[in-house]
Amino acid sequence: MTADLIDLARAGDGEAFRQLVGPYERELQVHCYRMLGSVADAEDALQDALLAAWQGLGGFEGRASIRTWLYRVTTTRCLNMRRSARRRQGTMPPGPAPPEPTRLGEVTWLEPCPDALLESLPDTEPGPEARYEAREAISLAFITPLQRLPPRQRAALILRDVLGFTASEAAGVLGSTEESVRSAVKRARATLRRDGADTAEPPPAAEAAREKQLAERLTRAYEAGDVAAIIALFSDDAWLTMPPAPLEYQGRGPIGRFLTAIAFRDGRTYRLVPTRANGQLAFGAYLHAPKPGDEGANGLLVLTLSGDRIQAMTRFTSSVFPRFGVPSA
Repeated sequence: MTADLIDLARAGDGEAFRQLVGPYERELQVHCYRMLGSVADAEDALQDALLAAWQGLGGFEGRASIRTWLYRVTTTRCLNMRRSARRRQGTMPPGPAPPEPTRLGEVTWLEPCPDALLESLPDTEPGPEARYEAREAISLAFITPLQRLPPRQRAALILRDVLGFTASEAAGVLGSTEESVRSAVKRARATLRRDGADTAEPPPAAEAAREKQLAERLTRAYEAGDVAAIIALFSDDAWLTMPPAPLEYQGRGPIGRFLTAIAFRDGRTYRLVPTRANGQLAFGAYLHAPKPGDEGANGLLVLTLSGDRIQAMTRFTSSVFPRFGVPSA
Protein backbone atom coordinates (compact mmCIF):
# COMPACT_ATOMS: atom_id res chain seq x y z
CA MET A 1 0.00 0.00 0.00
CA THR A 2 2.82 2.42 0.91
CA ALA A 3 4.61 1.66 -2.37
CA ASP A 4 1.42 2.41 -4.29
CA LEU A 5 1.00 5.73 -2.47
CA ILE A 6 4.61 6.65 -3.19
CA ASP A 7 4.14 5.95 -6.88
CA LEU A 8 0.95 8.00 -7.00
CA ALA A 9 2.52 10.86 -5.06
CA ARG A 10 5.54 10.88 -7.35
CA ALA A 11 3.13 11.21 -10.24
CA GLY A 12 1.69 14.37 -8.67
CA ASP A 13 -1.26 12.96 -6.70
CA GLY A 14 -1.59 15.35 -3.76
CA GLU A 15 -4.13 13.19 -1.92
CA ALA A 16 -1.79 10.20 -2.09
CA PHE A 17 0.99 12.34 -0.59
CA ARG A 18 -1.31 13.46 2.25
CA GLN A 19 -2.19 9.84 3.00
CA LEU A 20 1.49 8.94 2.91
CA VAL A 21 2.72 11.58 5.35
CA GLY A 22 -0.44 12.12 7.42
CA PRO A 23 0.26 9.40 10.00
CA TYR A 24 3.60 11.04 10.84
CA GLU A 25 2.73 14.75 10.87
CA ARG A 26 2.01 15.08 14.58
CA GLU A 27 5.12 13.25 15.74
CA LEU A 28 7.21 15.27 13.26
CA GLN A 29 5.76 18.49 14.67
CA VAL A 30 6.72 17.42 18.21
CA HIS A 31 10.18 16.54 16.87
CA CYS A 32 10.47 20.08 15.47
CA TYR A 33 9.42 21.49 18.85
CA ARG A 34 12.13 19.51 20.62
CA MET A 35 14.66 20.72 18.08
CA LEU A 36 13.62 24.39 18.11
CA GLY A 37 11.98 25.02 21.50
CA SER A 38 9.21 27.08 19.90
CA VAL A 39 5.76 25.90 18.83
CA ALA A 40 5.53 28.64 16.20
CA ASP A 41 8.94 27.77 14.76
CA ALA A 42 8.02 24.08 14.84
CA GLU A 43 4.90 24.73 12.78
CA ASP A 44 6.91 26.69 10.21
CA ALA A 45 9.63 24.04 10.07
CA LEU A 46 7.10 21.25 9.57
CA GLN A 47 5.36 23.05 6.72
CA ASP A 48 8.69 23.73 5.02
CA ALA A 49 9.73 20.12 5.54
CA LEU A 50 6.50 18.74 4.06
CA LEU A 51 6.94 21.00 1.03
CA ALA A 52 10.53 19.78 0.66
CA ALA A 53 9.34 16.17 0.98
CA TRP A 54 6.68 16.72 -1.71
CA GLN A 55 9.21 18.28 -4.05
CA GLY A 56 11.92 15.74 -3.26
CA LEU A 57 9.89 12.53 -3.21
CA GLY A 58 11.47 11.52 -6.50
CA GLY A 59 14.77 11.19 -4.63
CA PHE A 60 13.36 8.72 -2.10
CA GLU A 61 15.10 5.45 -2.92
CA GLY A 62 13.37 3.18 -0.42
CA ARG A 63 16.55 2.16 1.40
CA ALA A 64 14.95 3.38 4.63
CA SER A 65 11.31 3.55 5.69
CA ILE A 66 9.23 6.55 4.63
CA ARG A 67 9.09 7.55 8.31
CA THR A 68 12.88 7.60 8.62
CA TRP A 69 13.15 9.56 5.37
CA LEU A 70 10.63 12.13 6.63
CA TYR A 71 12.67 12.51 9.81
CA ARG A 72 15.73 13.18 7.67
CA VAL A 73 13.94 15.89 5.69
CA THR A 74 12.44 17.43 8.83
CA THR A 75 15.65 17.31 10.89
CA THR A 76 17.59 18.91 8.06
CA ARG A 77 15.05 21.73 7.89
CA CYS A 78 15.28 22.30 11.65
CA LEU A 79 19.09 22.40 11.51
CA ASN A 80 18.94 24.89 8.63
CA MET A 81 16.48 27.08 10.55
CA ARG A 82 18.72 27.13 13.61
CA ARG A 83 21.79 27.99 11.54
CA SER A 84 20.04 30.79 9.66
CA ALA A 85 18.26 32.29 12.69
CA ARG A 86 19.86 35.28 14.30
CA ARG A 87 20.49 34.86 18.01
CA ARG A 88 17.34 36.17 19.66
CA GLN A 89 17.93 38.62 22.46
CA GLY A 90 15.89 38.48 25.62
CA THR A 91 13.50 41.33 26.33
CA MET A 92 13.11 42.83 29.78
CA PRO A 93 9.55 43.00 31.15
CA PRO A 94 7.89 46.42 31.35
CA GLY A 95 7.48 48.13 34.68
CA PRO A 96 9.83 48.81 37.60
CA ALA A 97 13.37 47.46 37.67
CA PRO A 98 13.40 43.87 39.00
CA PRO A 99 15.74 42.66 41.76
CA GLU A 100 19.17 41.36 40.76
CA PRO A 101 18.69 37.89 39.24
CA THR A 102 20.68 34.78 40.12
CA ARG A 103 21.76 34.61 36.48
CA LEU A 104 20.71 35.62 32.98
CA GLY A 105 19.23 32.79 30.97
CA GLU A 106 20.20 31.89 27.41
CA VAL A 107 17.04 30.20 26.11
CA THR A 108 14.84 33.28 25.77
CA TRP A 109 12.97 31.96 22.71
CA LEU A 110 11.41 29.04 24.61
CA GLU A 111 7.65 28.54 24.23
CA PRO A 112 5.33 26.11 26.05
CA CYS A 113 3.75 23.19 24.24
CA PRO A 114 0.02 22.48 24.79
CA ASP A 115 -0.75 18.96 25.98
CA ALA A 116 -3.34 18.66 23.21
CA LEU A 117 -0.45 18.34 20.75
CA LEU A 118 0.95 15.42 22.73
CA GLU A 119 -2.36 13.63 23.20
CA SER A 120 -2.74 13.30 19.44
CA LEU A 121 0.57 11.50 18.98
CA PRO A 122 0.31 8.02 17.44
CA ASP A 123 0.30 5.23 20.02
CA THR A 124 3.64 3.72 19.08
CA GLU A 125 6.53 2.66 21.27
CA PRO A 126 9.94 4.25 20.69
CA GLY A 127 12.77 2.02 19.57
CA PRO A 128 14.84 0.03 22.07
CA GLU A 129 17.59 2.68 21.98
CA ALA A 130 15.33 5.25 23.71
CA ARG A 131 16.40 6.39 27.18
CA TYR A 132 13.62 8.88 27.92
CA GLU A 133 9.90 8.34 28.41
CA ALA A 134 7.64 10.41 26.16
CA ARG A 135 6.39 12.53 29.10
CA GLU A 136 9.91 13.18 30.35
CA ALA A 137 11.15 14.10 26.87
CA ILE A 138 8.65 16.96 26.48
CA SER A 139 8.98 18.50 29.96
CA LEU A 140 10.50 21.96 30.28
CA ALA A 141 13.19 20.42 32.50
CA PHE A 142 14.33 18.49 29.41
CA ILE A 143 13.46 20.90 26.60
CA THR A 144 15.27 23.88 28.16
CA PRO A 145 18.77 22.36 28.54
CA LEU A 146 18.24 20.61 25.20
CA GLN A 147 18.18 24.06 23.55
CA ARG A 148 21.63 24.82 24.96
CA LEU A 149 23.19 21.91 23.08
CA PRO A 150 24.84 22.49 19.69
CA PRO A 151 22.18 21.73 17.05
CA ARG A 152 23.70 18.50 15.70
CA GLN A 153 24.29 17.15 19.21
CA ARG A 154 20.68 18.01 19.99
CA ALA A 155 19.45 16.21 16.88
CA ALA A 156 21.60 13.12 17.53
CA LEU A 157 20.43 12.86 21.13
CA ILE A 158 16.75 13.23 20.20
CA LEU A 159 17.02 10.62 17.47
CA ARG A 160 18.81 8.11 19.70
CA ASP A 161 17.57 8.71 23.23
CA VAL A 162 14.02 9.97 22.62
CA LEU A 163 12.94 8.33 19.37
CA GLY A 164 15.06 5.21 19.74
CA PHE A 165 16.68 5.22 16.30
CA THR A 166 19.75 3.00 16.04
CA ALA A 167 23.13 4.63 15.49
CA SER A 168 22.96 3.54 11.85
CA GLU A 169 19.48 5.02 11.36
CA ALA A 170 20.43 8.26 13.11
CA ALA A 171 23.53 8.53 10.92
CA GLY A 172 21.32 8.15 7.86
CA VAL A 173 18.97 10.88 9.09
CA LEU A 174 21.87 13.25 9.78
CA GLY A 175 23.89 12.32 6.68
CA SER A 176 26.76 11.42 8.99
CA THR A 177 28.70 8.40 10.24
CA GLU A 178 27.78 6.12 13.13
CA GLU A 179 30.98 7.12 14.92
CA SER A 180 30.08 10.78 14.61
CA VAL A 181 26.57 10.13 15.96
CA ARG A 182 27.89 8.16 18.94
CA SER A 183 30.37 10.91 19.74
CA ALA A 184 27.68 13.62 19.51
CA VAL A 185 25.31 11.67 21.74
CA LYS A 186 28.03 11.01 24.31
CA ARG A 187 28.85 14.72 24.56
CA ALA A 188 25.16 15.68 24.70
CA ARG A 189 24.44 13.20 27.49
CA ALA A 190 27.35 14.54 29.51
CA THR A 191 26.05 18.09 29.14
CA LEU A 192 22.52 17.12 30.18
CA ARG A 193 23.83 15.26 33.22
CA ARG A 194 25.78 18.35 34.22
CA ASP A 195 22.64 20.47 33.82
CA GLY A 196 20.55 18.03 35.85
CA ALA A 197 18.32 17.01 32.95
CA ASP A 198 19.42 13.37 32.93
CA THR A 199 18.10 12.40 36.35
CA ALA A 200 14.32 12.56 36.05
CA GLU A 201 12.36 9.78 37.74
CA PRO A 202 8.96 8.33 36.80
CA PRO A 203 6.08 10.24 38.43
CA PRO A 204 4.77 8.66 41.66
CA ALA A 205 1.36 7.02 41.71
CA ALA A 206 0.00 9.70 44.04
CA GLU A 207 1.04 12.55 41.74
CA ALA A 208 -2.51 13.48 40.68
CA ALA A 209 -3.61 13.95 44.28
CA ARG A 210 -0.49 15.98 45.09
CA GLU A 211 -1.00 18.16 42.03
CA LYS A 212 -4.60 18.84 43.00
CA GLN A 213 -3.68 19.82 46.55
CA LEU A 214 -0.78 22.02 45.42
CA ALA A 215 -2.94 23.68 42.75
CA GLU A 216 -5.56 24.55 45.35
CA ARG A 217 -2.99 26.04 47.73
CA LEU A 218 -1.29 28.02 44.97
CA THR A 219 -4.62 29.35 43.69
CA ARG A 220 -5.63 30.54 47.15
CA ALA A 221 -2.25 32.22 47.68
CA TYR A 222 -2.40 34.05 44.34
CA GLU A 223 -5.97 35.16 45.04
CA ALA A 224 -4.86 36.57 48.40
CA GLY A 225 -1.56 38.00 47.17
CA ASP A 226 0.17 35.97 49.90
CA VAL A 227 3.81 35.77 48.80
CA ALA A 228 4.86 33.87 51.94
CA ALA A 229 2.28 31.15 51.21
CA ILE A 230 3.48 30.91 47.60
CA ILE A 231 7.13 30.64 48.61
CA ALA A 232 6.27 27.87 51.07
CA LEU A 233 5.25 25.74 48.08
CA PHE A 234 8.70 26.01 46.45
CA SER A 235 11.64 23.69 47.11
CA ASP A 236 14.76 25.25 48.61
CA ASP A 237 16.64 25.24 45.28
CA ALA A 238 13.68 26.06 43.00
CA TRP A 239 14.00 28.24 39.89
CA LEU A 240 11.78 31.03 38.60
CA THR A 241 12.31 31.85 34.91
CA MET A 242 10.31 33.98 32.47
CA PRO A 243 11.10 33.76 28.73
CA PRO A 244 11.56 35.96 26.73
CA ALA A 245 13.03 37.91 29.67
CA PRO A 246 16.46 36.47 30.54
CA LEU A 247 15.91 36.88 34.31
CA GLU A 248 16.35 33.69 36.36
CA TYR A 249 16.00 33.45 40.13
CA GLN A 250 17.00 30.45 42.25
CA GLY A 251 15.99 29.79 45.83
CA ARG A 252 13.11 30.89 48.00
CA GLY A 253 14.74 34.18 49.01
CA PRO A 254 15.44 35.54 45.51
CA ILE A 255 12.10 34.27 44.18
CA GLY A 256 10.27 35.86 47.09
CA ARG A 257 12.00 39.19 46.51
CA PHE A 258 11.00 39.16 42.84
CA LEU A 259 7.38 38.28 43.58
CA THR A 260 7.14 40.97 46.26
CA ALA A 261 8.80 43.71 44.19
CA ILE A 262 7.25 42.91 40.81
CA ALA A 263 4.43 40.38 40.57
CA PHE A 264 2.51 41.38 43.72
CA ARG A 265 3.52 45.03 44.00
CA ASP A 266 0.90 47.62 44.93
CA GLY A 267 -1.43 45.01 46.43
CA ARG A 268 -1.86 43.02 43.22
CA THR A 269 -3.74 39.71 43.31
CA TYR A 270 -4.52 37.15 40.61
CA ARG A 271 -7.09 34.68 39.43
CA LEU A 272 -5.59 31.38 38.21
CA VAL A 273 -7.24 29.21 35.52
CA PRO A 274 -5.78 25.66 35.35
CA THR A 275 -4.52 24.13 32.12
CA ARG A 276 -1.59 21.91 31.12
CA ALA A 277 1.61 22.50 29.16
CA ASN A 278 4.50 20.18 28.32
CA GLY A 279 2.81 17.42 30.32
CA GLN A 280 2.92 19.65 33.39
CA LEU A 281 0.52 21.54 35.62
CA ALA A 282 -0.01 25.09 34.33
CA PHE A 283 -2.20 28.14 34.96
CA GLY A 284 -3.36 31.15 33.05
CA ALA A 285 -2.85 34.08 35.45
CA TYR A 286 -5.25 37.05 35.36
CA LEU A 287 -4.47 40.21 37.25
CA HIS A 288 -7.11 42.12 39.19
CA ALA A 289 -5.49 45.14 40.78
CA PRO A 290 -6.57 48.26 42.66
CA LYS A 291 -5.51 50.48 39.78
CA PRO A 292 -8.03 50.70 36.89
CA GLY A 293 -6.69 49.41 33.60
CA ASP A 294 -4.27 46.94 35.17
CA GLU A 295 -6.68 44.00 35.05
CA GLY A 296 -6.45 41.24 32.49
CA ALA A 297 -4.36 38.35 31.18
CA ASN A 298 -0.93 38.39 32.77
CA GLY A 299 0.91 35.22 31.79
CA LEU A 300 1.03 31.42 31.67
CA LEU A 301 2.66 29.73 34.67
CA VAL A 302 4.08 26.24 34.03
CA LEU A 303 5.13 24.25 37.11
CA THR A 304 7.77 21.54 37.39
CA LEU A 305 7.01 19.55 40.52
CA SER A 306 9.20 17.48 42.80
CA GLY A 307 7.01 15.57 45.19
CA ASP A 308 4.71 18.11 46.85
CA ARG A 309 6.93 21.09 46.07
CA ILE A 310 7.48 23.35 43.05
CA GLN A 311 10.94 22.70 41.63
CA ALA A 312 10.57 25.31 38.90
CA MET A 313 8.04 27.89 37.76
CA THR A 314 8.33 29.15 34.19
CA ARG A 315 6.25 32.19 33.31
CA PHE A 316 5.40 32.85 29.67
CA THR A 317 3.66 35.94 28.32
CA SER A 318 -0.10 35.89 27.73
CA SER A 319 0.54 35.85 23.96
CA VAL A 320 0.60 32.03 24.22
CA PHE A 321 -2.94 31.81 25.70
CA PRO A 322 -4.76 30.97 22.44
CA ARG A 323 -2.94 27.62 22.29
CA PHE A 324 -4.05 26.58 25.75
CA GLY A 325 -7.81 27.00 25.81
CA VAL A 326 -7.81 29.74 28.43
CA PRO A 327 -9.42 33.18 27.99
CA SER A 328 -7.24 35.80 26.32
CA ALA A 329 -8.50 38.59 28.59
